[in-house]
Amino acid sequence: MDAMDRKILTELQLDGRLTVTELAARVRLSVSPCHRRLRDLEREGAIRGYRAVVDLPAVGLNFEALVFATLRWEDSDTVTSFEEAVAAVPHVLQAQRLFGEPDYLLRVATTDLSAFQQLYDQQLARLPGVQRLTSTLVMKNVVDGRPLPE
Repeated sequence: MDAMDRKILTELQLDGRLTVTELAARVRLSVSPCHRRLRDLEREGAIRGYRAVVDLPAVGLNFEALVFATLRWEDSDTVTSFEEAVAAVPHVLQAQRLFGEPDYLLRVATTDLSAFQQLYDQQLARLPGVQRLTSTLVMKNVVDGRPLPE
């Protein structure tokens, strides 16, 4: 991956709906080489897909929390069961396994505090292998969806 590929990635992260012609103009390449590089980035997996960035409050998800999960055991069966169960909870927007404690960081969005409390009690606290959950509320997103550095 060279500097031109990084420029292409940056522009697409800023606006994934660019046509190849618009993208080529922004990175100062002719259309054919730009299109070839774009296909290569997709084929190599540097670009995994395209999607819309949705504003959570605009769709009624006004409450966001970060939930830290610590597991009782970290054997492969417990980890697999936990991860499969987390992946099945639609309100978990992101889940990351961490080194050390806690074991996982979950980003959760719900309509309000009451909905979060219900999700917490009925689904998150019942996830397989959970020893402890700790939550913190998101006051404001300061940096979100920033393109990767070049």
